[in-house]
Amino acid sequence: MITYFEAELNKISIHKIGNKSQSEPCSFSTEEVQLDDELISSLLMQYFLSSFEKVNELYQFSHSTDKLELNEMYHFATEIFDDTDSFHEHSIQIAKHLYDVSDHPKIKSGEVYLAHFKQLQIDGELLEAIGIFKSETKETYLKVYPDNRNFQVTCEQDAINIKKLDKGCLIFNTDKEEGYRVAVIDQTNKSNDAVYWVDQFLSLKVRNDNYNQTSTALSVYKDFVTKGMDEEFEMSKTDKIDLLNRSMKYFKEKDNFDMDEFATEVIDNTQAIESFKKYKSKYEEEFETEIADSFEISNAAVKKQARVFKSVLKLDKNFHVYIHGNNEFIEKGVDEQGRKFYKLYYETEL
Repeated sequence: MITYFEAELNKISIHKIGNKSQSEPCSFSTEEVQLDDELISSLLMQYFLSSFEKVNELYQFSHSTDKLELNEMYHFATEIFDDTDSFHEHSIQIAKHLYDVSDHPKIKSGEVYLAHFKQLQIDGELLEAIGIFKSETKETYLKVYPDNRNFQVTCEQDAINIKKLDKGCLIFNTDKEEGYRVAVIDQTNKSNDAVYWVDQFLSLKVRNDNYNQTSTALSVYKDFVTKGMDEEFEMSKTDKIDLLNRSMKYFKEKDNFDMDEFATEVIDNTQAIESFKKYKSKYEEEFETEIADSFEISNAAVKKQARVFKSVLKLDKNFHVYIHGNNEFIEKGVDEQGRKFYKLYYETEL
């Protein structure tokens, strides 16, 4: 979790970046912004950081050669952390690097803000951090003001809504050897052709932390139940929903994941357990990522995954049955006329 109630905006530089493929120009400021107005500083902090309070997934810098120093952003961040006096000089280099990768026609021009923070909190730890933010979407605002005994209306065009950050990243000065901890937001250019913020500009990969381990384990198990089991087992939809519900119950009630314990309590079938372990190994090999046999469960990841774990039995277009508990209270059958039915047993009508 990222919080900023103790944070201080120490430095900020602003540049204008165009679209390279459209031959749009750039404009680089000659010096840092002077932070003399406390209200402006407070509004900038809200604009830059408020969206990150809901971010849980973290990344780290990477490079195809495994030599982190060849990652441009890792290099620039290290230079700034080592010598904050070089902040503005490196902010220009970062802006130029962003311009170089802005070569897709869908990428919008906009202002780029480079910020240096002190006392920014992540997972309870206060750290120094570098922020890179880009504003691409502009809005028009109306302003009503008194004029003698009447009111007048004016407008301001091409203004920025401080509640809508288009793109941003926070680089925390920790875990340097692994590629730092990096949090990312990208609200625009989400099509495959124009996703350049994470891949081309920052060159990031997901950190293999508790959040990612929890999220990946649940995703792999969900895919196994909904798709993988069909290759070896004949299962009804209610049985699949029951398996998904049992897995979510396990992750919500446990503090730590243990593969053998999970297999015994949730899957509870020797052949199916072996099948799941093979499915997991195939995933690890295909995506070159390891899912540990034991790890601390992230409640934030469980909460997010719970939204996509469907416990709904859809019957034609007439009925949706939500199944939250034991599938032994559901009976499936066919009547004398060949019509399919489900019989539900319950004790109390709520």
